[in-house]
Amino acid sequence: MAKNRIYCFSGTGNCLDLAKNIARQMGDTDIVMMRSEPVDFDARECERVGFLFPCYAGGLPGRVEEYAGRVMITPGTYTFGVVTYAGYPGCGLHILHRLHPLDYWAGVSHQCSCIWLFPHDLTASPEKSQAGSEQAAGRIAADLLAKKRTGKAPPKALVNQIESKAWPALSKKKAALLDASTDCIGCGRCVKICPRGNIHMQGIHPQFGLDCIGCLGCLQYCPVGAISMGAVTEKRERYHNPNVTPEELTKAILSFD
Repeated sequence: MAKNRIYCFSGTGNCLDLAKNIARQMGDTDIVMMRSEPVDFDARECERVGFLFPCYAGGLPGRVEEYAGRVMITPGTYTFGVVTYAGYPGCGLHILHRLHPLDYWAGVSHQCSCIWLFPHDLTASPEKSQAGSEQAAGRIAADLLAKKRTGKAPPKALVNQIESKAWPALSKKKAALLDASTDCIGCGRCVKICPRGNIHMQGIHPQFGLDCIGCLGCLQYCPVGAISMGAVTEKRERYHNPNVTPEELTKAILSFD
């Protein structure tokens, strides 16, 4: 078992890229993915245990709250949380802090890939956002190695807590709009990348269910841009982190010496 562990959720790669950059600089770090149920909840032998995730509708994505709550951490272990966001960090860190009191927490602004809501470069160009993320990774890794403490609890963000509770119903409505055009080549990547098992192939054409958390991995990683979530997404540029492959997203653990 590595000395350090990061539990990570990533939809279109930004969080995993940030986690990888932090892990490389810390060394002796495992990244355990939380897109689906983690393969290992037992972190009691780790020296540092953290959680890295995006802000989804003001809160935590998918079943991250459930998964994080099941992680076993030895009392006194150094704990941390990092959230990425486009407009605001939301209440995710506050929820996480209730589950595992955080010694350190930070937010990193990165472009949003939720193109049904707004273009992915709402906050900055992808290149500028990526450069900022890489710089933030260096600062965060240095803080974690030094076991720096933030000194205060994350904000409760009560408005975001209300927003987050409404997200599952909205996500189902958006999921009903998912479809693949005749450009689809039947490669099945969307099936493999979906963290909920919400997509299956009918012949060579993907079929979408309603158990969707809005990660948009299927849409953003489609090699021919055939998947859309309503007409507005057909007109907008696709984006996924250029440093993260679909195969990496679906790995259970990524290790860095």
